Amino acid sequence: MTAPNSLPDRLEIGRLTFEVAPRPARRTLEITVERNASLSIKAPSGVTVDQIERFVAVKQDWIYRKLAEKDAFLGTPVVKQLVNGEGFAYLGRSYRLLLVDDQSAPVRLEHGRLKMRRDLVGDGASMIQAWYQAAGQRWVPKRVMPWAARMRAAAVGVRVTGLGYRWGSTRGRDRINIHWATLQLPPSLIDYIIVHELAHVHEPNHTAAFWERVERAMPDYEARMVQLAERGSFVWTGQTAGEQV
Repeated sequence: MTAPNSLPDRLEIGRLTFEVAPRPARRTLEITVERNASLSIKAPSGVTVDQIERFVAVKQDWIYRKLAEKDAFLGTPVVKQLVNGEGFAYLGRSYRLLLVDDQSAPVRLEHGRLKMRRDLVGDGASMIQAWYQAAGQRWVPKRVMPWAARMRAAAVGVRVTGLGYRWGSTRGRDRINIHWATLQLPPSLIDYIIVHELAHVHEPNHTAAFWERVERAMPDYEARMVQLAERGSFVWTGQTAGEQV
């Protein structure tokens, strides 16, 4: 058996990263989802990496649910290369990047390809983020309208912007913010994020009343919440490596 002090400080299991905290006095493994959505695992004396991996596999659905309740996405950062053929998701579908020599817009989705001007590759990550943000600002408010009417939040405004590791946020009763990165997800999961934030318009905290409000609007929210946590670790948030040569 492996001694606790031989365990690594961090373990990557699937798309999840755990801080390992040896606890010789414990008898069982324990996973904790921290307030900032980071993960830690407390390991008793003699536990091996294989045992931890099996424990995580059993607890995977619970972990994803807890991460989704934190309204955060987490995992090893997705890195993109700004080269021909790199895939970028939009509304759940993948589109290949095509560098072009001449077009009026810096980035454009056209004929099944995400086209970007070749001379802008050096600043390409911010250009693509700006495209997602602009596309989201056109698409998301229309998607919000029927949900807002159903949830008695019809007067709420919508802003698509960067939100760090958060899917969305709510500002008082008059605005919800949605991360531009959500535009990579299927519409059904974006709907869950929208409903989640609209529920916060009335219930600021994740109380029982909050989840009841979410469930009334979206009875299958739990399934979507778990799917969101699973898919969220594959969402690109702006990191790139390499350039076209």
